[in-house]
Amino acid sequence: MKFPSLAQLKKELNHLDNNELQVLMVDLAKFNRDNKAYLFFKLNQLEQPNLYVEMVQEELESDFQNARSDHYYYAKKSAQKIRRKMNKLLKLTKDKAQQIDVILYFCLRLKEEGFLDHRSSVLDNLYQVQIKKAQKLVESLHPDLQYDYDLKFDELQ
Repeated sequence: MKFPSLAQLKKELNHLDNNELQVLMVDLAKFNRDNKAYLFFKLNQLEQPNLYVEMVQEELESDFQNARSDHYYYAKKSAQKIRRKMNKLLKLTKDKAQQIDVILYFCLRLKEEGFLDHRSSVLDNLYQVQIKKAQKLVESLHPDLQYDYDLKFDELQ
């Protein structure tokens, strides 16, 4: 089965009226939890610009509270699980500053919860990859914002 391109879908959506579009969007939101979350953040983005970051941080915080960091194996598996969830949640926003905030929060919590105390190469690499990912995103921002984030990176190093 071959699916149409985005351009073709866009043309088809132009032919629909508002009620049909609304029904289509609700059906799309029912289909998948990620679609519902994406639609929720897009609708509330103008009124509450930091809503996305706050909700993702709350979700990651609850995962860190439930994670085990007492043994190397459990710490590694828990950190990888939380990172997978974070990467999934990062797909819901295109704003680089918000993505950086979430990644830096993840790195800060890894440090605070003692995940890096195990001197594990896997955990250290996971941490360093996330730091590099955030630094790469920072390079594409305005120089004033770059300076602010560089101060945060200094705290994490």
